[in-house]
Amino acid sequence: MRDSYKFVLVDLDGTISDPRLGIVHSVQYAAKKMNLRDVQAAEVEAHIGPPLQETFAEVFGLDETETISMIHFYREYFKKTGMFENVLYPGIQELLETLKPTKRLVVATSKPTEFAEKIVSYFQIDPYFELVAGSNLDGTRTTKTEIIRFILEQYGEYKPEDFVMIGDRKQDIHGARQNGIDSIGVTYGFGSPAEIKEAQPNHIVDTVSELEKLFYPFKLN
Repeated sequence: MRDSYKFVLVDLDGTISDPRLGIVHSVQYAAKKMNLRDVQAAEVEAHIGPPLQETFAEVFGLDETETISMIHFYREYFKKTGMFENVLYPGIQELLETLKPTKRLVVATSKPTEFAEKIVSYFQIDPYFELVAGSNLDGTRTTKTEIIRFILEQYGEYKPEDFVMIGDRKQDIHGARQNGIDSIGVTYGFGSPAEIKEAQPNHIVDTVSELEKLFYPFKLN
């Protein structure tokens, strides 16, 4: 991998942290409020990553109005409790510590910016990032393509080859490609190895340790 990247964009859910418990509980709470069927944890986990608008419409067959209502109930639980039912993946803090001296780090997530900032602060990793970019609470800028484009616009003096996106779902890889930047797919999150391989990122890693070695192949442990 070339060493010329100046900016490293990092997905949040499934790449920095494992939020499955809080997301499962938030979806189950929202489904109960909507008088929908019981939702199993495995069903929710298979859809962690993409925007809620997309997930709720696909999984529950909701129309636009119903989707908006379910998102409201989801956030009712998530902002109070769910966002903190969350853990950092082992080695992430050490990875950020290693990257920080030579790279400019940005969170790029489909989660609303307001929530993402609180989660990053909760884990006390906010000093590593100079920007946290997510979706808007009004339902705009939800796709990873739009979020990455927004980030690139904040650094308009730099070229696409100065950026690389790290993520665990195909949306991360596709969003990077559609903005003309490189990508690294990680398989330790919520996207299956088959999904990541099919998305064709520039690089694929299976662990946080492999991710660090990709940037610093000669670093001594």
